[in-house]
Amino acid sequence: MSELSEALKSCGALQFGEFTLASGAKSDYYIDIKKASTNPEVLRLIARLMAQKMRDEGIEADRIAGVVLGSVPLATALALETGIPYVMIRKEKKDHGTGKLIEGDLNTGDRVLVVEDVITTAGSSIKAIGTLREAGADVKYVISVIDREGGGAENLAEAGVDFRPLVKASELVKR
Repeated sequence: MSELSEALKSCGALQFGEFTLASGAKSDYYIDIKKASTNPEVLRLIARLMAQKMRDEGIEADRIAGVVLGSVPLATALALETGIPYVMIRKEKKDHGTGKLIEGDLNTGDRVLVVEDVITTAGSSIKAIGTLREAGADVKYVISVIDREGGGAENLAEAGVDFRPLVKASELVKR
């Protein structure tokens, strides 16, 4: 079993029962990445593994992007690990303040790596990628902690994005 799988299990991120996922699908297990991303040791491990994945895959980025809320700690930790600045992508505009969907500095042509916690169908990732591309960003890669293997890889490929998970759910839930 991988170091990440063991860390996710030991911090209580893997739970069994009856769950409804963000995609609306039903599942007999849930991966609560917030339990992992609020644990400093597990978050540090995730950032180290994501940085290693970037090096191994030759992924170069000018910015890292995290979707509010769940992926922001991951983007922050990866930014600290790599020294690459990050931006936060809102799911919807606020009716106060600046009303921006992208928080942080983003320049036209920036190569942006989107990081995610768990990908099932990749719906929220594809929406964030659209927001980034509308702002002039070049988005070619998504790295997630978990691939629930629910069509997300295929949906991201259709959007012209390469998907690189750290671990697949089928590997994680082996009992």
